[in-house]
Amino acid sequence: MYRVRAVVEEVRGKCPIYKPGDSIVFERFYISSRESSRVCMHALSAMLTLLSAFIKGVSAVDLGIGEQPDVGWVQCPDPGPPRTCGGTVVFKLVREPMP
Repeated sequence: MYRVRAVVEEVRGKCPIYKPGDSIVFERFYISSRESSRVCMHALSAMLTLLSAFIKGVSAVDLGIGEQPDVGWVQCPDPGPPRTCGGTVVFKLVREPMP
């Protein structure tokens, strides 16, 4: 069993929640609140369809989100300026063995 750390790599525009280096840790079917930054619903929606398979061992390559088995990439759906006042956040998903 694995866990996934979603690390903020880049913020395009303005995000009121995240800055580079923030992370969210997913363990099995829950978010580790002790180790995680706040969770944005928009960002979570971008990750949900991939997390279960990725945590259970499906390669990021097979999921089409990366070029390495244990590292994938997703971004939140906020398009940012000029369409919204927010911004797009790019997350690096890193799969780690459970401690």
